[in-house]
Amino acid sequence: MINREWHLLSRPVGWPKPEDFALVETEVPRPGEGQVLVRNEYLSVDPYMRGRMSAAKSYAAPYELGRPMQGGAVGEVVASEAEGIAVGDHVLHFGGWREYAAVNARSAVKVDPAAAPLPAYLGVLGMTGLTAYAGLLRTASFKEGDAVFVSGAAGAVGGQVGQIARLKGASRVIGSAGSDEKVRLLTEEYGFDAAFNYKSGPVAEQLRAAAPDGVDVYFDNVGGEHLEAAIGSLNLGGRIAICGMISVYNNTEPAPGPKNLARLIQTRGRIEGFLVGDYYDLQPEFVREVGAWVRSGELKYRQTVVEGIENTLEAFLGVLRGDNTGKMIVKL
Repeated sequence: MINREWHLLSRPVGWPKPEDFALVETEVPRPGEGQVLVRNEYLSVDPYMRGRMSAAKSYAAPYELGRPMQGGAVGEVVASEAEGIAVGDHVLHFGGWREYAAVNARSAVKVDPAAAPLPAYLGVLGMTGLTAYAGLLRTASFKEGDAVFVSGAAGAVGGQVGQIARLKGASRVIGSAGSDEKVRLLTEEYGFDAAFNYKSGPVAEQLRAAAPDGVDVYFDNVGGEHLEAAIGSLNLGGRIAICGMISVYNNTEPAPGPKNLARLIQTRGRIEGFLVGDYYDLQPEFVREVGAWVRSGELKYRQTVVEGIENTLEAFLGVLRGDNTGKMIVKL
């Protein structure tokens, strides 16, 4: 049996190029003791993966050259050498970017396809969902009555942040997105109070118009101009949670920082970065609360699905371009 897997051949400089990668044919691996063999059904591609393609020191080890890349995946167990996980079970794991993966059972999480569609475990009920939940409620210390601004709000994390804020009693939820169609999604389907297309004019001006009384919380997925605009609209005691800065991921030179950081002194504002791995203690609470919202229809989500292992790279590049609405998923 043949297994296809994506390898990183060279470290991208600026925007990743197709020649930096290769889709390689290998033999399907055999699971060792304590492992399971998973036939992947859905793969996740996420902005953070761009950082792992660099050799720069970061919070996660860089991808190895000439080796399969990693990422979230969900699939069916087709062979098991581990107790507690049987053939036919479905598991969530991090052996993505390939069709078959031999993974340690202790790092695989059983999921129930009857409780939620399998792709949901890569998005709304998975890592991106927990990122939204933890970043808003713990890092940003959201409280009822806060006005919340979310950048990249039509993405997998941003859309969930805005809806959680609304469900938790935000006084106003504002989002930015990269197209008029995505802006309509935010206001007409996700329940945002206001949204704007950041390509239509200066972010600071559009944010002031959408939030004339300022914002108490800014959830940052973009960085750059958005971060500076949010600092300019931050209320007294405002909090900024830095989740991602997709606008600078492919820069070859350091991006300039916000010019108005001194305003944090006036507002007593706080900026804090976070990683979802810091908050796995919230997982049971997150699944219980968000799962109920998803089942009731109170929290809505979108997915952009690309079919075929051969199109995984293009799906990833699409995330960097902002082609996706909601979570980008690859269906094998």
